[in-house]
Formats: sequence, C-alpha cells, structure tokens
Amino acid sequence: MAMIDRIETPALLLDLAKVDRNIARLRGRLDALGVSFRPHVKTAKSIEVARRLFPSGTGPITVSTLAEADYFAAGGFTDITYAVGLGPDKIGRARDLVARGVALSVLVDSVAQAEALAQAACDGGPMPRVLIEIDCDGHRGGLLPDDPALLVLADILRDGGVPLAGVLTHAGESYGARGGVGLPEAADAERAAAIAAAHALRAAGHPAPVVSVGSTPTAHFARDLTGVTEVRAGVFMFFDLVMHGIGVCAIDDIALSVVATVIGHRPEKGWILTDAGWMALSRDRGTQTHPVDQGYGLVCDIDGKPFADLIVADASQEHGIIAVREGSDASLPDLPIGTRVRILPNHACATGAQHDAYRVIEDGGRAVAATWPRMRGW
Repeated sequence: MAMIDRIETPALLLDLAKVDRNIARLRGRLDALGVSFRPHVKTAKSIEVARRLFPSGTGPITVSTLAEADYFAAGGFTDITYAVGLGPDKIGRARDLVARGVALSVLVDSVAQAEALAQAACDGGPMPRVLIEIDCDGHRGGLLPDDPALLVLADILRDGGVPLAGVLTHAGESYGARGGVGLPEAADAERAAAIAAAHALRAAGHPAPVVSVGSTPTAHFARDLTGVTEVRAGVFMFFDLVMHGIGVCAIDDIALSVVATVIGHRPEKGWILTDAGWMALSRDRGTQTHPVDQGYGLVCDIDGKPFADLIVADASQEHGIIAVREGSDASLPDLPIGTRVRILPNHACATGAQHDAYRVIEDGGRAVAATWPRMRGW
C-alpha cells in the first residue's frame, strides 16, 4: 500500500473521514429543517465521492455541465438538475439524456431560451423539465420574482408543450460574507425570493412543484426553509479556505489538500520552493479580499497540521513559493529538500479541477486506501 510521504507529487489528497463528517453535518441540519437535499457534484466530479452522499444507493443531484450529467447518469444517477443557464446548442444533448431515462431539469431565464425549447418540442420527442432561474441577490443570472417576464416564459413553455418544474435560485452573494456575519439573512432572502416567484407562477395557473435554493454558506445558516422543496450545495463535502474565511467551516474540516515536495530554498528571500505551482493548486485567489489572505494555499505538515502563518505566497506553473505570511512574526520552518507538505486549497472546485484522481486516506492516516478518478470537461 502506497504511503502519502512516498507517492509522486503533486498529488490530490482526500481525507475520507472528513468528507463523511461534512456530509453528515449538512444532512443533519437539512433533516432538522424538513427539506430535501439535492447535492451539487461539481466539486467532487467523482462517482465514488457522490456515492458517499447516498449510502443506500443514488439520489437527486445537481451538475454544472452536461458532461457531468452524462458521467453521473452512466453511474446510475438518474434525477439530475443542470443548474447552469441552458444554451440552445445544448438542447439536443439534454434531450438525449431524457431519452436515456434521465429525469433532467434545465435552467432558463430568458424568452430566447424558452422559445428555443418550445421550438425543439415541436417534433414531439422527449423534453427535459424546466426551472426558471430567479435572482435573489443580484449576483448572477435570473429574473426578479416580480419580473413580468416570469409569466411570459411560463406561457411560452406551456404553449410549446415543455414541462415547467418550478424555480431555482442561488445566493451567490453569500460568498461575500465574513465570519458568518449576514449569512442567516442571506438565507432568508434567498428563500423569500424563490417562494415569491413560485407563488406568482401558481397564481397565474402555472405549476411550480419545485422551489430550489442553495449555496454552501446559506445551507449551513438557514433558519427557516418553509416553502422550499430542496436545497443544493456542493463544496460542503470538501470545504476550503474560502469557506473558512466566510465562517462556514473550521480549518480541520477541510478534506482536500495537495501533497507537494520541497525542491529548493532561497533563504535570503525567506522562500521554500515546492513542485506544486498553479497547475496543481489553481490560480484561484479567493481569500485575497478576506481579513486573512491565504495566498495560494495554507501549508501543513504531512499529517495535515498547519504550520504557523505559512502559506504558498506565490506560484508559477510548476513552482510553489512557500513563505511566512506578511506581517507575521512566525519563523520559517526547517523543511529539507524532499520533505513532503500538504497544502489546503483556497477553492476546492478549482484545485480539484487540476487533477485526474484523488488519493484517498482514511482516519487521517498516511496510507493511500484507494485512488478515485475524477471526470473533466464539458
């Protein structure tokens, strides 16, 4: 059995005990609030990880690409929401999934998208269900709950014979929170917007059985989900330094890390060089605006214990530069050439996307218990 202090680096490491703990935490919270869960698998992009979400088999999931939908459908997941605005060029692929027996929902927020779906439905073939995207905080796409276009889209879909499933929103502005402040209120606003839109549809005689909300921050801080039918969240499985800065998790909850090897020193600059640059860690600098800037990642020893104020301060393609955080009085540790370190990521989705597989450890040990592949592409 391979040991993490002997594997080829850089390598993507997954602590399975932390994954299971993170899943149990959110499932317990949503069960207490009496709402269904449709986890987002865009972070994991792995059948093996997704199966940890549903110990008794498979269940409803959210995806961010149709390649993910194909991959997870092949793995037995047949209730899928594609939670990215639908491009007309993707309607054919979506219909193919429905023809294969997948209960697929797609997302629209414009007349053009609704008309494209209605036009496609003219041939009488299978069509995906449709969710109308609602803007709850000005973060991304979607219609405001009181936008007259909401009913226009619903009319186009109905007249075209395309099934309307309901509404979906995402509280993306919750990522601007710090230390948990404002997250309960963001969750309240998210819920209110989705429910208002669903009520407007129903009042006009349209179905809206699905009221879908979700982001990892609001899912953990929601106080009341009455009227919501399902919650979506994705990065909660792994967590990361952005989630820590927002106030959703502790450092010890972060299940994903990159194992790197020390390959050089520049003592006159206060640098330690590793073989994990931005190709292994990603270019994501999501903590740059946080009170604590984690650089390109927080550096830990091989067992996952963080060094005091030690970060990847800079990165080129295949080099990481480890240094003490600016302003800290911590000392640079003695890490000889060949020493292995673990780097906690700013953004688990972005760091994971740089790798083809997870090296899985159990109970915080050093032995690699399994290698789980990740899917990639669109």
